[in-house]
Amino acid sequence: MAVGKAVLPIAGETAQTNAEIPRLEYPRPQFVRSEWLNLNGTWEFEFDDEDSGLEQQWYLGNHQFKLTILVPFTFESQKSGIGDRSFHERVWYQRDIQLPSNWNERAILLNFGAVDYRCTVWVNGSVVGAHEGGHTPFTCNITRALKNGFGRLVVRAEDPPTDRYIPRGKQHWEEEPATIFYARTTGIWQTVWMEPVAPSHIARVKTTPNIEGAVSFEFKIAAPEENQYVKVTVSEGSRLLATGISVALGPLASVSATVPNPKLWSPENPFLYDATFELFGPSGLLDSVESYFGYRSISTQDGKILLNGNPYYLKTVLDQGYWPESNLTPPSDDAIKADIMVAKQMGFNGVRKHQKVEDPRFLYWADKLGLLVSSEMANAYLFNDDAVARMTREWIEVIARDYNHPSIVIWVPVNESWGVPNLQAPREQAHLRALYYLTKSLDETRLVIDNDGWEHTNVTDLFAIHDYTKTGEEFYRRFQNIAMEGMPLPLYGKLYLAPGQHYNGSPIFLSEFGGVGYVLPHDNDVPKNSWGYSGLEPAAETAMARIRGLYEAIAKVFKIAAICYTQLYDVEQEVNGLLTYNRQPKFPAEAIRVLNDLLV
Repeated sequence: MAVGKAVLPIAGETAQTNAEIPRLEYPRPQFVRSEWLNLNGTWEFEFDDEDSGLEQQWYLGNHQFKLTILVPFTFESQKSGIGDRSFHERVWYQRDIQLPSNWNERAILLNFGAVDYRCTVWVNGSVVGAHEGGHTPFTCNITRALKNGFGRLVVRAEDPPTDRYIPRGKQHWEEEPATIFYARTTGIWQTVWMEPVAPSHIARVKTTPNIEGAVSFEFKIAAPEENQYVKVTVSEGSRLLATGISVALGPLASVSATVPNPKLWSPENPFLYDATFELFGPSGLLDSVESYFGYRSISTQDGKILLNGNPYYLKTVLDQGYWPESNLTPPSDDAIKADIMVAKQMGFNGVRKHQKVEDPRFLYWADKLGLLVSSEMANAYLFNDDAVARMTREWIEVIARDYNHPSIVIWVPVNESWGVPNLQAPREQAHLRALYYLTKSLDETRLVIDNDGWEHTNVTDLFAIHDYTKTGEEFYRRFQNIAMEGMPLPLYGKLYLAPGQHYNGSPIFLSEFGGVGYVLPHDNDVPKNSWGYSGLEPAAETAMARIRGLYEAIAKVFKIAAICYTQLYDVEQEVNGLLTYNRQPKFPAEAIRVLNDLLV
């Protein structure tokens, strides 16, 4: 499937060239339309610290903005051109758009990859959409607001920096990064783009393959009309493998197809099939979307993880998805691909994306290059009714956005009791269990961890534990006779089981360990408050010796079915990465691969 089709010139833009527009690649690689227009680049920008923009009607497009910003980078990042890490709760954006002439007579969709945290969108002074949730996409139909193909686009974003009931992940509620928290992300932080469609078009397709060869496609149709039908074509390169057609029943349609003897997707052989989705009406073809899928299953049995029905040791590394110059926004598509390649070179077959809903381009490259993903929601920290509603609503959107990626094998709604800090309380424990069942109701094809790290309920699919024991000798002493009744306490004093819960026999996933801190000589970019989860080592040799000792101890604890080393690269003041924050290796990749090869 072609996922990097040429970008149309920025309509009406004379001051910018494509070379000055970041993130030009197609932003939604599992749902590709051939015509689209990238709106990244320089926008007008202004802080609204006095909250006067609405009263002064900045949305009408007459206000003179004082700054410019490079979208999709946020003002806290250096790549935005601003680099201001101080608190600014409300920000405004503005730019003009002019449609290509051949887009006339069609509906125009304006797409946002992600805006943190809530926002309102105007075109030519009319509200065209609003969204709450900092990590998920949304679409505005701007057709009626345009005037002769022209629009003045205005966006107001609001992100209360100290509100700990908002799902915010590792973004700190204080001005400067500290301990395990990093720089904030406010406003637009993923690609903005437009596309022309028929008034009635395909809104979503949910793809569910079965490794025996069957695959189902569930369509959702926007603005459905009478007498419509959908068609699916499955192919391998130029070879047609299967087709399916179904009449649409209002906004819904379902198609089934079968590929005989399918090639299965795995990290060792990440085979993907191409799929074309088409919507037809009485007048002919209305919409066409290119996609792909992979045949892959994930399950558990007798304390082990099974990939495609066979035992598989999951060897993952913690990947927090931050970059020094751009924070949560990947600086380029090549940067995303490079992180995946280096993880594979070190012998990891997966990553645990930690407290971040990752850019869809990361998941595309994980699908294409072969990397398993544990996908984790960015959590709030405190619990109340607002936190429950916000978390539930956005988590549903996350699963809907990413359901079709074969690389994702684990869903993690909660990490280390964040957002449910008092699991003695029946309400908080009920919320934790409800998130597990909610996830299963939306996706029965993947494993779900109820609470990664500790305080599990009895409904988790994997028993994920975090342990930063410093040496292999100590780790083996603590875990050699691993049993839930005698499980040692985590180093943070939490219990592995929530009050009143029991161990359900699920496979044990050592989902955080290591954390060995080491700073390369003459690395002047490391903050003075740097630290490692299990202490700092003065030399590469002593750091590597400790990492080796931990791996050798884990290899002897046969009840451990999966691991996650902390972490792939340094982030801000955390210097326990295998790479620096600038992605410079601290240790030879082959040396880490040898350690991962110990785990079978």
